[in-house]
Order: sequence, then structure tokens, then C-alpha cells
Amino acid sequence: MQRLRLNIFGGGKVVNKQERIHPHPSEIHGDNMLKPTLTHSRSHSGSSVVNVLDDLRVKNVRPLIPPQILMEDYPVSHAAINTITAGRIGADAIVKGQDDRLLVIVGPCSIHDTTAGLEYAKLLKAYADGAKDHLHILMRTYFEKPRTTVGWKGLINGNKFPSICDEKLAPWTDRLQTDPSLDGSFQINKGLRIARGFLLECADLGVPVAVEFLDQISPQYIADTVSWGAIGARTTESQCHRELASGLSTPVGFKNGTNGSVGIAIDAIRAAKSGHVFLSVTKQGISAIVETNGNDACHVILRGSNTGPNFSSSHIKECVQELSKAGLKPLVMVDCSHGNSEKKHERQLVVAEDIATQLENPETQDHIMGVMIESNLVEGKQSLESLGPNKLAYGQSITDACLDWESTKKALDRLKAAVGQRRAQKLAAKSSGSV
Repeated sequence: MQRLRLNIFGGGKVVNKQERIHPHPSEIHGDNMLKPTLTHSRSHSGSSVVNVLDDLRVKNVRPLIPPQILMEDYPVSHAAINTITAGRIGADAIVKGQDDRLLVIVGPCSIHDTTAGLEYAKLLKAYADGAKDHLHILMRTYFEKPRTTVGWKGLINGNKFPSICDEKLAPWTDRLQTDPSLDGSFQINKGLRIARGFLLECADLGVPVAVEFLDQISPQYIADTVSWGAIGARTTESQCHRELASGLSTPVGFKNGTNGSVGIAIDAIRAAKSGHVFLSVTKQGISAIVETNGNDACHVILRGSNTGPNFSSSHIKECVQELSKAGLKPLVMVDCSHGNSEKKHERQLVVAEDIATQLENPETQDHIMGVMIESNLVEGKQSLESLGPNKLAYGQSITDACLDWESTKKALDRLKAAVGQRRAQKLAAKSSGSV
């Protein structure tokens, strides 16, 4: 069978894999300079120009399960729908200034052990039920981790490392008996199943979840289980992530840049608020052109920077002034970890205390709508690289260091009290006619 071929070097010759791929100097002068010439040649293995020019640095390409198949295998129950919807409605109202509760995103830096993660979810559920009049709590369930250089990329991509599932994770037991290999196979299809199964378990428990979105494909597998999403400091400036946020069904928080720039987060909100047309994939896994309406429930997350924290009242005042200039809601969320804690997990308590004080101060209380806290069953962190997957302590982070559960409750109690104080102050002011 013959095939029409394009020889970009001219001269009527088709380049084979074994032949030179650069033209002789005599071929690139005058009329022959990069002159495309259509030729016919017999197709045979390894002779295509595409094989010579494309995927030169690609080691392997493997099939990825279509999102729709995973969604059919892991359907959303009626109870889960109620949880996810309530989580979204509450977050949306808070982001837009229509609900005076505090939006709290709290949980492990990353999920690497679903058994420990589910135990944490149960503890959080019990606390959230008692604090729901003051705090709208969503569990941080991050399955993908952006890396500054290299490292474990999260459960979906790097599930080869930890022992992440056991028989306790009903009703997904049969599907989650994964026994992740330690041979570097990066079984992403398996990771997607684990992630979706875990998120549905949380939803069935009545715990709405929050995730960070790192690309435009993985949301097709899990976004219907999520109540709030984040775009991280390394990706807030990315056009692709702004386009993604414009089409997500959840509120989205954009973090300030790692250099401290709040302007890029404000630009991201404005961009995501508009509709976009971009390339993505459908639920059937087919490449497609996606058109979005825009997302009016986006906000800034102040997370500190390489140069220091930015959670003080002066930082927040400066940020809300810039938001107002841009015609956006003057409301911010504060990340108690990362640059604001100077990468010292115990300092999250200091940040939370400062935020609580600002919530109680009439001059600063109107501009803080949420907080983020990195928390786990056990405080601190451990090194996956040095310990290996079989010697990891149960319930302790393998990425950023976290507060333990008891310390987390203290921080949440303080924030809950501050919200109550703010509400009481406003009611008193309203009764006196000063508002």
C-alpha cells in the first residue's frame, strides 16, 4: 500500500530512520530551502518521517482508562450527591460573601494511605457536625503533588510507593485490593481508581472534599466528587489552569505565586471568570474542544512566599484593595501552612491565632472568608525516600509536615469562637443602629 509523504528537505527523497535527518548544505540554498515536496513511498515499519521526528524523548505510551468507565464502575450514591452538593453550595455562598461562616479546608498535605485518610475523615466528620453553624469544613484530599524539582507526585501518579489500601475500606474493598508494586511502574489507572473510591467513601460519610487540580485531564475522573478546588502557587499563572477553572463546577481558590505575587492570583480570577475555548478530553476519553461559561466563584489564597508570610492584617488589607480595584469581591482565604508557617508545621497554630484575632477585630474582620490547615493523625512528617514504603509510620505525612489531630481541634475551636464573636459584634452593631 502506498502512502502520500511529505519531504520537508526537498529533492524528492523520503528520510528513513537509518538515514541522515539533516539536509546537505547544497539542499537548503535558493529554491530548495525547506521546500516541501510531496512524494510517494511504500510504508514499512520504522520508515515514517513521523517516527524519526516525533516522540524522540518519549520512553513509553500506555492506555488510560476513559473517565466514563471509571465513573460507571464507581457511581455516586444519593448520599454522596447530597454531601457534595451541600459542600459546594456552602463554599460558593461564603466565597461570594453571602454566608458569614468561615470556609475551612483542613486535612493531610497529601493522601498516601487511604485507611489512615478514612480514619481522619471520620474524626473530621464528628467535629464538623458540631461546628457547622460557624465553620464550613471540607477535608483536604490531595492526590497529586506539584514538585519543585523531583519527588513523589502523589497517589494517582506515584501509587507504587505506599501501602495504601486494605480490607477496611468498604464498600470498595474488591476494587481497592491494589497491592501497589514497587517496581517503578506508575500504575496511574490504578491510582485513579483508588482516588475516586476514596473520595466517594468520604462523600458517603458526609465529608465534602477539596482537591488541587494539576492538569486538565484528571478532573474528568474525580471532579464530580469534589466541592472545592485549588490552583497552586506554581500553576496560578498558567493559562491552561485558568481555562480549567473557568469550567469547573466548584468554587476555586488561586494561590499567590511562590515569589509572593498576589497580582497573578487576581489576574487568574479575572481570567477564570470569563468563558474560554480550549483543548481537553471528554468523559469518553476523546480529544475535544471545550467551551466554558466562566466561574464566578473564584478567590485568592494567601499562602506566603519564599520571602516570608503574608497573613498579617496589613498584607490582607493590601490584597483586598487590589481585589477591589479589579472589581472583585474583597475577600481572601489564608493558608496557615507553607510560606505563612515558614514551613514549620507547629507555626500553623500561630497563624490560626492571628487570623482569629483579625476576625474579632471590626477593622479587619470583613475580609477573611476562609483558612487552610495541613493536618494529619500524627504530627510532623517522615521521609519516604529514606524509610521506604514498608517502614512508614501510620497516619503521618510523607510530604509537608502537618499538625496532629489534637492540635488541629485547638485551632478549629479558636477559629469557631472567633466567628461567633464576629457574628455577635455585627448583631450588636445592627441592633444599635450603627450598621
